[in-house]
Amino acid sequence: MEGVVTTAIEQTELISAIDTVWVSICAAIIFLMEGGFALLEAGFVRAKNAMSIIAKVIIDIVFGGLAFYAIGFGIAYGNSNGWFAFDLGIMTEDLGLGLTVSNKLFWFIQLGFAIAAISIVSGAVAERMKVWAYAVFVVLFCAIMYPLAANWVWNPNGWLAARGFNDFAGSAAVHAMGGFAALAAAIVLGPRMGKYDKNGEPIAIPGHNLPLAAVGGFILWFGWFGFNPGSTLGAVGNWELIGVIATNTFLASAAGGMSTIFYTYFKYGQIDITMTINGVLAGLVAITAGCNVVEPGSAIIIGLIAGVLVDVAVLYIDKIKIDDPVGAIAVHGVNGLFGTIAVGLFATEDGLLFGGGTALLITQVIGVVVIAIFSFVITYIIMTVIKKTIGIRVNKSEERAGIDAVTFGAEAYTTFE
Repeated sequence: MEGVVTTAIEQTELISAIDTVWVSICAAIIFLMEGGFALLEAGFVRAKNAMSIIAKVIIDIVFGGLAFYAIGFGIAYGNSNGWFAFDLGIMTEDLGLGLTVSNKLFWFIQLGFAIAAISIVSGAVAERMKVWAYAVFVVLFCAIMYPLAANWVWNPNGWLAARGFNDFAGSAAVHAMGGFAALAAAIVLGPRMGKYDKNGEPIAIPGHNLPLAAVGGFILWFGWFGFNPGSTLGAVGNWELIGVIATNTFLASAAGGMSTIFYTYFKYGQIDITMTINGVLAGLVAITAGCNVVEPGSAIIIGLIAGVLVDVAVLYIDKIKIDDPVGAIAVHGVNGLFGTIAVGLFATEDGLLFGGGTALLITQVIGVVVIAIFSFVITYIIMTVIKKTIGIRVNKSEERAGIDAVTFGAEAYTTFE
């Protein structure tokens, strides 16, 4: 009998060890995505503001990370009443998630999700927002806003989790959350100087370094293979599921890039590479909710739609005079919304197109719409309060000169003679 017990303990420890290695690697890959955000966004803005966007991503990590540790994680994964919880730091008790890794490691991988969500906002407010005002919003977002959405979706007692809402790796809780926060922030900030002519027509402001943006896009693409497969939170017993998720993640992203290539070529007569980068990301965002429950063919269809939708959304957002320098609203907000709803259509079990009826589809629509509205409204209120108190936008002379020189006293590119 003692030998049986010893064997069981050893097996449990072996499972925990393997799962710990798996989750640690995925968490590190997710953390690397912040480098992708920094390079992508820096490449898509003008050289005079490249340092400021890198600073904002660093603020996402350091301010947002500490806020998520101190308050946010407890709100997200504490003992929830269905809508929120309140614990501080990293709880030591069982979180009810069936984890085979430590709570501290689970916190670290969830940290990657939290700072990814706020990094979506950094691109939409680029080239015109005060650094300290942004830091205030980062703390509030990572301490309270994002954790509430995570509580609804992933806490075992969350109201959306109880409804059977499927947002496997965060099309709604991360991407729609960040994308609609970006929308509200861009509206309150207003467009960059010179973005629209006297007739209200948009004027292109090209990014200064598209190869840099492309490298950032590739890093984010790579990071998604930690983001989605890592959401299994364990490797043992999940090898088939991990394969499904990785395959669907790639197929949707490739389809997103391909459809953007064809769409821009036939619409403009030339392939738009900057839009293609966003097309790949749009496919990734859209598949993130349902990568665990759809077939490869469905993943391709989701990606194809996302790759066109992102271009249409970018043009429409520009047309209504909302200035988003990197396309964050279209990539993450619009396609986070679409990808979450797509689960209700394409899920092999309970999906409408697979004979499952409308119950899952209705749940998906309710969940993502509530998250989008919540994120937009709360961000709009916070940004308006900041605007009327400490101020939210750099002054005109600072904007003309560039935030780098005024705020940081340094340029991204210097010439020594």
